[in-house]
Amino acid sequence: MNNFEFKNPTKIIFGKDTIKKLTEEIPADAKVLLLYGGGSIKKNGIYDQVKTALAKIDTVEFGGIPANPEYAVLMNALKVVKDEKITYLLAVGGGSVIDGTKFLSAAAVYDGDTPWEILTKNVKTEKGMPFGTVLTLPATGSEMNSGAVITRAETKEKLAMGGPGLFPVFSILDPQVITSIPERQLVNGITDAFTHVLEQYMTYPVGALLQDRFAESILQTLIEVAPKVLKDPSDYNAAANFMWSCTMALNGLIQKGVPSDWAVHAMGHELTALFGIDHARTLAVIAPSHYKFNFEDKKEKLAQYADRVWNITEGSTDDKAYAAIERTEAFFKELGIDTKLSDYTKDYEGTAEKIAERFTNRGWLGLGEHQSLSPDKVEKIVKMAY
Repeated sequence: MNNFEFKNPTKIIFGKDTIKKLTEEIPADAKVLLLYGGGSIKKNGIYDQVKTALAKIDTVEFGGIPANPEYAVLMNALKVVKDEKITYLLAVGGGSVIDGTKFLSAAAVYDGDTPWEILTKNVKTEKGMPFGTVLTLPATGSEMNSGAVITRAETKEKLAMGGPGLFPVFSILDPQVITSIPERQLVNGITDAFTHVLEQYMTYPVGALLQDRFAESILQTLIEVAPKVLKDPSDYNAAANFMWSCTMALNGLIQKGVPSDWAVHAMGHELTALFGIDHARTLAVIAPSHYKFNFEDKKEKLAQYADRVWNITEGSTDDKAYAAIERTEAFFKELGIDTKLSDYTKDYEGTAEKIAERFTNRGWLGLGEHQSLSPDKVEKIVKMAY
């Protein structure tokens, strides 16, 4: 097991009817900017619950944060933060709203002239403007980590940011919110969380027995509850296990003491930036090709995953490892997720070369757990996913 340090300061408030606890978490003298997305919270009752809880707190609103948090929109929100002398941020939404709020948390205290530099120069935010979250869509785990991904439409870029100052102070997780989520978004959430675990697990053995079993248990839980959640989102027990699995998939715990990959995300982000494909679906496009291309490096963990998660016990290490890739792709398809880029766009030719060129220009010359995936290898993986 590798050396590690672990600190996660986010307070989790989990369970039924917990949105009302906002009043106990936000300082009474705060001036709050309430951030949300396209307005669905005004239709499903979440907005009313939040406004009731904030009745005695000075609050300004900013809605319209899109599914891939857009830099230009967030710059408009940043102007509100400064003009209104906001002191506290509250994200009410899924990963996109929370990621956008993290950007604002960092940008509000950034000394430079151009906040986009936070992403292009990998600025780590040590202390941002405090913020909390009310999670409305389980998927990204952003409610309990310090990372974010921001999109810039004018340059067709999607870049990551983070830092120890970007953990939410608190996050409220009420599983009842999923009853109003469209099936497409539920499927995306399951796929996103599943792939988050794979990025931290599907590498090579380092003797981290407990970490492996943490990861495998999240995968097993997602597989078990996925059909229940999709059949009946009002099944509270299934919803609760789904929501907590998504949070645990990316709150930092399962990646401690083990190598992690994240190349699937790096390539997937480019597909979203170029074509607007849902984030989770880009992961399902890239992951099978990535594992096939890097088969020799990953086959021991793939075979372990086959045995422990999918109960594939027959055959050699190679046999089980390959069967695991096929079973993973089948799982995505069972959820209704297409796994080839050509399923999403007719304009896929040249995509691999474009992504490889971008990675070269950024100096991303060695991705993956061995930092050996050069841009020419990335190009081959993306072509395999056509």
